[in-house]
Amino acid sequence: MVSPGADKAWDVLQGLDHSAVCRNASVAFDQKSGSYIVRSFCYDFHVNAADRTIKSSAATGEHILKKYDYFFAHSCLWYLIHVRDIPLSHKLIQPVNIRGGEVFFRGSHALPLENLAQRYGDNKTVFLNKGKRLSAALPSYGDASLKLLPFPRIPVFLILWVKDEEYPSRADLLFDSTCEMQVPLEIIWSIAMVSLLVMM
Repeated sequence: MVSPGADKAWDVLQGLDHSAVCRNASVAFDQKSGSYIVRSFCYDFHVNAADRTIKSSAATGEHILKKYDYFFAHSCLWYLIHVRDIPLSHKLIQPVNIRGGEVFFRGSHALPLENLAQRYGDNKTVFLNKGKRLSAALPSYGDASLKLLPFPRIPVFLILWVKDEEYPSRADLLFDSTCEMQVPLEIIWSIAMVSLLVMM
């Protein structure tokens, strides 16, 4: 799967059947405004293909759009286009273990997991509370973990190990293994990035 630029994404999305997109992406469509309603983290985003706009009525949602525009908008559009109605495998996978990921998630595409570990490495309570404000579930991995929903069918798991006398803090990010069946590798990276950035 290849993900061209935003203009192409808007063109493709505008030509798709609303009911099929809603079923595949687990989103709603508001006939009055002509917008898809996409639940991301704990906020609703209104995606209007005719106007080529993404908006949120929540102040924090608008903040995400303004501060992380490329990662969020890019992810959101191609999520709506590509994703299918398939069940999760509940098998977690690191991005580097996705097909092509070992090469892709390097250099400029390396995920800033060290920054997350440094921020929360001595206080897992703050990490968990931040996740709760984003409507994260709390699975039992590592010393603390979060299951974020940047998009309905693509959960992101953040796992934190706090520092101790022997080891520094560490953080991991994992996807359900079905992610590589859902969206292109570049979009998986964008979803990972926005998930980390909203936690920082």
